[in-house]
Amino acid sequence: MIDPDTQAGWAADAEAEDDAEDMPLSLRLSIADTLTLGNATCGFMAVYFTTTGILIPHLTGSNESGMARNSAATAVILMLLAAIFDLCDGLVARKLRSSPMGAELDNLSDLISFGLAPAYFVLVYGMVADDAQQKVSAVAAIVVLLAVVLRLARFSCVTMKDGMFQGMPSPFGALTVVSIILLELPFIPTLLAIIGTAWLMVSRVEYPKPRGVLAVAMLGWIVSAMGMLAAWAFDAPGGQVLLQTGCALQIVMAATIPLFATARRVNTFRDNRRENREARAAQLP
Repeated sequence: MIDPDTQAGWAADAEAEDDAEDMPLSLRLSIADTLTLGNATCGFMAVYFTTTGILIPHLTGSNESGMARNSAATAVILMLLAAIFDLCDGLVARKLRSSPMGAELDNLSDLISFGLAPAYFVLVYGMVADDAQQKVSAVAAIVVLLAVVLRLARFSCVTMKDGMFQGMPSPFGALTVVSIILLELPFIPTLLAIIGTAWLMVSRVEYPKPRGVLAVAMLGWIVSAMGMLAAWAFDAPGGQVLLQTGCALQIVMAATIPLFATARRVNTFRDNRRENREARAAQLP
């Protein structure tokens, strides 16, 4: 049938609508899935800026400190933006609906943004830093990547109690790794700190999930970190101090949370033992 005004066919439009209605739910992207794809895009672009702004100029001998600083800041800001997408897609998925492939998309995107991107950042650091050893840095980069792979695989298989993660979340681990590098410590302490962060990601240390007030606090911290990086990238007065302060705070948080988690586990163990003793004593005649 032909529309007398537009001379266009109605049948084709009706068939298209029918196809859309018949599309399996597994192939429809939700709003949360779109945010997840934004996460993956940011991770890929972080690799791009690390390559074009830091690695290639270094290899060609045209490296300028200002360009490298801007590219490094841009790459890390993109990882921070990926963390915001990762935070928001979970919140949106809980408030609205998520597609059946949402969990798989989330894991794949996290692997790009918080596995490949920081591991590649470590690899490039080993190639451009004066006191770094390229082969050792390559091993450290592989360790970071495999730690995130194992972390995400375990997350899909292990059921934890509500409100807790087992092991350092990959976004937090990725930001800690790049903070260690940006702090510009000597090579050996940098390497040990990176390996320690990778171990925390595959450890059994419990980390709280970012919900409610904690999610707002994390979002505020990420936005503040972006401001510090921007100030450092544009060589603003005090930008270097702001960057070092932000990186140091990130590392301190990464080291402090396991201590609190360990102390909480020890206290819980002691309380359970005391309750068991009291229960046995009450059963005695």
